Amino acid sequence: MFRYTLMRLGIFVGCLVVVWGLVHSGVAPRGLGDSNGMWIVMLALVVSAPISFVVLRKERDRASAQIVRRVDRVKSNLEANRSQEDGTVDETADRTADQASRAQGEVPQTQGQTS
Repeated sequence: MFRYTLMRLGIFVGCLVVVWGLVHSGVAPRGLGDSNGMWIVMLALVVSAPISFVVLRKERDRASAQIVRRVDRVKSNLEANRSQEDGTVDETADRTADQASRAQGEVPQTQGQTS
């Protein structure tokens, strides 16, 4: 993922330099008034996007597969934690039910002995 980001940034910077050179030499139009810097950045973004889409296809697929593996690992960890928590809750409920049934069972015996 980091590699893809750096490659994408490199393509953008390369386009930025080329667009700046074209605007500075007068080949590409300048922005209106003081917007020349913003115009250069926007034009570089528009030019670099399709270049990155085509050139970085394999790297993007690798980054996507890496993200999918991470998401699957997190999901499996969450499911393992959830089942572990469910097991603990079930054990606690069983112990509480056993204690309650013992307490109810002991009460009549005690009352029966005193009568």
